[in-house]
Amino acid sequence: MKEFLDILRNDHTDFDKGKLTDELKKIDPMLLFKKWYQEAFEKQCVSPNSMTVSTVGVDLMPSSRVVYLKDLLAEGLIFYTNYESEKGKQIGENPQVSALFFWDELSRQIRVQGKIEKAPEFISDEYFASRPRGSQLGAWASKQSEVISDRVSLEKELERVKKQFKNKEVPRPEFWGGYLIRPTYIEFWQGRPNRLHDRICFERNNVESEVWTVSRRNP
Repeated sequence: MKEFLDILRNDHTDFDKGKLTDELKKIDPMLLFKKWYQEAFEKQCVSPNSMTVSTVGVDLMPSSRVVYLKDLLAEGLIFYTNYESEKGKQIGENPQVSALFFWDELSRQIRVQGKIEKAPEFISDEYFASRPRGSQLGAWASKQSEVISDRVSLEKELERVKKQFKNKEVPRPEFWGGYLIRPTYIEFWQGRPNRLHDRICFERNNVESEVWTVSRRNP
């Protein structure tokens, strides 16, 4: 255990891969988000579209998991899931969520906080139709977050679904679709030497407002 702690405590990785100038304060935060994501993709960051989404239900216990950003609109960020999953139930209880992107190769992260709602059905329909057939069938087979007795029971359900839709198009289940996160807070973080990181933050009072208040914060 001591050796493990020594490894953790002696990891003095420093950051020197960029800086955030005050010029960035003039850019629309969603356009800046798109620019950063494009750079993460071009630099071949590992899973650049993975984001940690945190929800809080009525029990006030935070719950986090990694999901994948699948669309970026002017209004916000879209990911897809089972509406009846744990995250779906918590979103139904409390539509306030946060999301975090971290790109180690660039020493960058983006924090997002805001309100979440179901994406328009036509967007969910279009995305579901573009998925591989195996993923479409898996969406039907999995009662996400529910307890199952063993792996075999899940595989049996998948076989049942395969037979149900044999030689047919697989429709989108009503319990599966997209969520749209409408940001009210977006923070761009750039690692800097000596832990004096750059943080530029955009805030607005509500999702309808087009006015963002911009500030630089201490690391």
